[in-house]
Amino acid sequence: MEEGERDNGTSATYFVLLGISDIPALQNLLFLLLLLIYSVTMVGNILIVVLVVADRHLHTPMYFFLGNLSSLETCYSSTILPRLLASFLTGDSSISAHGCLAQFYFFGSFVTTECYLLAAMSYDRYLAICQPLLYASLMTWKVSVHLAAASWLWGSLLLVVVTVVLCQLQFCGPRAIDHFFCDFTPLLELACSDTAAVTIVSFIFCILDAVFPFLFTLASYVCIIAAILRIPSSIGRQKAFSTCSSHLTLITIFYGTLILVYMVPRRGPLRQLNKAFSFFYTILTPLVNPLIYSLRNREVREAIRKMMRKALACTQSSCSLGDTGKRHF
Repeated sequence: MEEGERDNGTSATYFVLLGISDIPALQNLLFLLLLLIYSVTMVGNILIVVLVVADRHLHTPMYFFLGNLSSLETCYSSTILPRLLASFLTGDSSISAHGCLAQFYFFGSFVTTECYLLAAMSYDRYLAICQPLLYASLMTWKVSVHLAAASWLWGSLLLVVVTVVLCQLQFCGPRAIDHFFCDFTPLLELACSDTAAVTIVSFIFCILDAVFPFLFTLASYVCIIAAILRIPSSIGRQKAFSTCSSHLTLITIFYGTLILVYMVPRRGPLRQLNKAFSFFYTILTPLVNPLIYSLRNREVREAIRKMMRKALACTQSSCSLGDTGKRHF
């Protein structure tokens, strides 16, 4: 880092994201890989949203939450990947200080929203399996909409406080962020002012952001698994478990990688491992979501087949009309 890139005692106006790999030979390969991941992520999640809206068999609270989750994943991926892809194309890894804080805010708010959406989905599955007779009266459309709206609103509001507190810090010294996006810990490492207050605030909000919804989700699934094990027939147990297996898989992947990211210290050789876990939960988790629900969920698979048959029928009818028109001509 050159001397001119140091601001002693003043706040930085831009940062440099060091990215995923410092090996030039891998840049083109990484660009193509990330472009493929982003394209599949967007197409897969948008497809699920379209299916949930268009197929009346999917007009249930469970799929309403799934549509919200897929909408969230498109926003989640778009916060990080377009900027990362642009840096590969242009070779410019710099990001303005305001842009960096904006990226941190939107990324953090989407993560928090996802935590609460997953908690709402686990509550929906708890009612469906543990309280089946009361499910229709307890999980109404009004309750579903309120839970989804509260998840989005709560995620947005919580991160405002953390971002405002983070803005009060002075960033000086080297501007290089050893990460591929503006996350909380890498930013804190560059601060030259006292970070005690920010650390305390972030710890409190971390409990509200992730720990509380995680514990709620965990408690819901403990009750669900206990209820499933009490079902006398193996067919009944299998049918009950199949209704929540996709969601349970998604929760395991999301929280598993999230916990690893913030438990693995960013020191020495573990720094690259931490970055690898971050890559998984920020970039690969949104990709895995539509794959899990399309491969493991019978209703979604059936909705995809119906949509493909309709699209094929429309294509064939268009071709036949075109041929008829040519013959008349």
